[in-house]
Amino acid sequence: MAKDFKKKCIIAPGTKVDLSTFPTADTFGWDKEKAKEQTAANLERIAELQTLLYAEQKHSLLIVLQGMDTGGKDGVVKSIGGAMNPQGVTVTSFKRPTQEEIDNGFMWRIEKAEPKKPGQVVIFNRSHYEDVGVVRVHDMITDAVAQKRFKTINEFEARLANPKSNPEIPGGVTIMKFWLHISPDEQWERLRERLERPEKNWKFETGDLKERAFFPRYMEIYSDAINNCNSEKAPWIVVPADKKWLRDLIISQVVVDKLEALKMEYPKPDPNIKAVYEHFFKGEDPIAPEDMKAALDAFKPVNPPGKASKASAAFKPKPK
Repeated sequence: MAKDFKKKCIIAPGTKVDLSTFPTADTFGWDKEKAKEQTAANLERIAELQTLLYAEQKHSLLIVLQGMDTGGKDGVVKSIGGAMNPQGVTVTSFKRPTQEEIDNGFMWRIEKAEPKKPGQVVIFNRSHYEDVGVVRVHDMITDAVAQKRFKTINEFEARLANPKSNPEIPGGVTIMKFWLHISPDEQWERLRERLERPEKNWKFETGDLKERAFFPRYMEIYSDAINNCNSEKAPWIVVPADKKWLRDLIISQVVVDKLEALKMEYPKPDPNIKAVYEHFFKGEDPIAPEDMKAALDAFKPVNPPGKASKASAAFKPKPK
């Protein structure tokens, strides 16, 4: 199913993108009902793969979400992040930078939030691309500064993906960057909805209307960012996002495919698992707490030659 949109949406390194001409409502032959069924299956698979990611303790995952106001970033966090165990997920939303963040350089707050340990999933709701996006739209930095920032961003993403430069995460960080691509007309309807539905009033900001006036300029600037910061290890996926059900299908499928490509494996079980089961659990009746010490004293661990696992050591009788 993924082949229908992969070629179009996953931007190959070296390919030039023009967001002003990229479709926002292409369905790639999917209908809503089938797409929702596949998305539900994908989310179940993501939950399984996240468990494997955490158990293996080798890789980490960084999901970057960018897009225009009302593009659906919060919805993706709810959909994809909601499918995972929250203990293994960190979501960081990057708003207007504070003075401290400005004083420390544009990547300071990003590096603070990057994946720091294996088995972790990090989702950026907006990201370092704000600092080559909105600031260029409003002429707050020059094109020359933007080019330097592109270089810094590429170096940052390469470092995360490379296990040699990121030894805390042996398999490196798998990076996926999603541009949630909506049309001006769809944005207008979503802004209208925020005004008409009381439960969504809190999401409306007058500033969104001001930024809408710069829509064509945003397409130009973010096309440039995608074209300058797109690599095999940190690819951009441009997602037609006018239809939320298609957006969720594409993103969930890409996440599944990326995680499955890691060929993750569960750690080898304790060598004593079978012996533990035979000694402690084969009978139908539970061992009473007062009888546990005697049962532990009688247990004989079976360890690999010259090696004792932490779990096995717990069953060894303590010296008297």
